[in-house]
Amino acid sequence: MANASAAQTKKRIFDFLKGTGEEPSRFWLAGAALVVVILAFRSCASLDAGQVAVRINNISGAMDVITQPGLVVKLPFGIHDVYILDVTPQTFHMRGKVDKSALEVQELDVRASDGSSFAFNDTTILFRAIPGHADQTLRDSGLEHAYYEWMQPYARSIMRDEFGRESTLSVSNPTTFAQAEERAKTRLNKQLNEHGIAITSIVTPRPRFSQEYENLIESRNQTENQLAVIDSEIQRAKTERDRKLSEVERDQNKIIQTKHAELESQLATALTVQTQTHREVDTYKIDKVAAGQASRSGSVGRAEQLKGQLDAEYLTKKAQIEAFRNQPVERVMERLGDRLKGVTIEIQPVRTDGTPQRVQLENVRGGK
Repeated sequence: MANASAAQTKKRIFDFLKGTGEEPSRFWLAGAALVVVILAFRSCASLDAGQVAVRINNISGAMDVITQPGLVVKLPFGIHDVYILDVTPQTFHMRGKVDKSALEVQELDVRASDGSSFAFNDTTILFRAIPGHADQTLRDSGLEHAYYEWMQPYARSIMRDEFGRESTLSVSNPTTFAQAEERAKTRLNKQLNEHGIAITSIVTPRPRFSQEYENLIESRNQTENQLAVIDSEIQRAKTERDRKLSEVERDQNKIIQTKHAELESQLATALTVQTQTHREVDTYKIDKVAAGQASRSGSVGRAEQLKGQLDAEYLTKKAQIEAFRNQPVERVMERLGDRLKGVTIEIQPVRTDGTPQRVQLENVRGGK
């Protein structure tokens, strides 16, 4: 029963494709649809994220770079060719003693500027094909991952050149080491950008020297650590010294300010006393000068008065003398007697001779 149903179904499909009566055969239509489907599949390419397509027109030679993921349409019969290029970040290693692949080659050894040699255990470079320059990458490198081949010669030669500019001493310094890495990255990008390749990062480990030199580096590092400890102690001592100096300066300033205040107070008191003393002295001077002037004025007045009196008495006495001088001897003797009234004159000879040499007059009764 089932076999009969399947046979009837096949017969109906065959009759439909063959046509009935005067209808044309539908086999041509099915064949044409099949050809269209095959051409459609062969005329499209799928582009995933992290991929770039380069479509080449074989008639005009033009190249189109397609960076948007999705379907890429190309004309059949050899008119267009589409090439897919991987533009995801790639890692290039220089490590080990032998080359293993295009992305893992022998370790990097460098001869320093002072003649010594050193090596890097594992130098890692992150790079990628530039999406917008995929046509350059395809033209200069070839299909798929052929652009990997540019990394080894350029990376080894440029990094040897840049790190070789440093001495074994400077290459151990992280600052100069980073500067050499940056110079190498800049030069690599300058050379590889022309081929559609960009360097995004360079990771270089600490350089490896001979065992003897490594021991010297370790000894130097220990010495530098000790020097750092000494510097730290010096800074701590300097901080402590500054702190103590600040405290001493603060205390001394406090003492100075207190003493200054005391001296200013004493100065103000002394100035007040001085002002008061000057005032008292001025008052005393004014009083004394006034008193002296008053006394002088009084004395001068009295002196002038006495002078007048003396002058008057002098003139009176002078007039009396003049008048007495012109009087006769009798009048004079009379006056002399009046003056000597009540006076006893005792004359006693001192010698035995009759001619005395001295007469002594004594006022016995106090006569005038």
